[in-house]
Amino acid sequence: METILVTGGAGFIGNCFCKLLLKERPEWKVVNVDSLTYAANPNTIKEELNNPNYKFYKTDIRDREAIYKIFEEEKPNIVVNFAAESHVDRSILDPESFLTTNIIGTEVLMDACRKYGIERYHQVSTDEVYGDLPLDRPDLFFHEDTPLHTSSPYSTSKASADLLVLAYFRTYGLPVTISRCSNNYGPYQFPEKLIPLMIYKANHDQKLPVYGEGINIRDWLYVEDHCRGILAVLEKGRVGEVYNLGGHNERNNLYIVKRILSELNKPESLIEHVADRHGHDQRYAIDPAKANKELGWDPITTFEVGIKKTIEWYLSDKGSAWLDECMKQNQEWLVKNYKNRK
Repeated sequence: METILVTGGAGFIGNCFCKLLLKERPEWKVVNVDSLTYAANPNTIKEELNNPNYKFYKTDIRDREAIYKIFEEEKPNIVVNFAAESHVDRSILDPESFLTTNIIGTEVLMDACRKYGIERYHQVSTDEVYGDLPLDRPDLFFHEDTPLHTSSPYSTSKASADLLVLAYFRTYGLPVTISRCSNNYGPYQFPEKLIPLMIYKANHDQKLPVYGEGINIRDWLYVEDHCRGILAVLEKGRVGEVYNLGGHNERNNLYIVKRILSELNKPESLIEHVADRHGHDQRYAIDPAKANKELGWDPITTFEVGIKKTIEWYLSDKGSAWLDECMKQNQEWLVKNYKNRK
């Protein structure tokens, strides 16, 4: 039996990955390590806790002693690191928590991997480490060898972690891989991010705040497609390599918001343009050709299908209750972030 340690497995993407493993690799033991920050609702992992092949530890990846103890107890073969502070706006207001979690936490995990021995350490990263692309050059895409050129404390912390991972490969021979994904969407995404926040606000006939003109473009990747890509990297990827996982679903923010309003049969008059984010990246676009060629991976969910599935989930009894609970604990942050933008 493989034992895979997943950090951040109570968060949006990490939880989807754990669900995928329990379903498609039932012979594997899944160990979830998560500190349950504001973005990790305990109800997200309620079903998994009943699975005999799943174990949960409420632990911060920066806690070296606790992490080492888990490695001694569970003896993982594989480590996949999803654990990260990930919201750009929060990183602008509080850089330190991003630097310590995303960089020092990564170091602690890799030191544990070196000490106790693992077959693979995988770092889940982001296309934001590449910076951005101009809106008037739709022919340009991020490739794995695109120079890192970060814009925010968040993306800088992730780029720093990526470089540290590659340094551990070169210096210590740690068997590592890295994947860099485009913007994810789907069930269980905390409503500080665009799509779940807009779904909630539209469904409650509240104003939908859109940064600037809303013309910033993102490449949207359905979360389960992303998780299948990570599994493909683990099973087929070459050690020491970086793989871009993109959706080929480029849409600007205003289109996303209008699409949500249309699906919910709500008026566009609910849109409220607010002051733009500092250092707001213009366009992200990933070329996933390497992942397709080496791993046989391609996203299978079009944006049209994925956004419908996502909206349906958040409007379901289960999704609506989960979203309402998250919004209660997110109200203070939303007021703080948006109060001076009008």
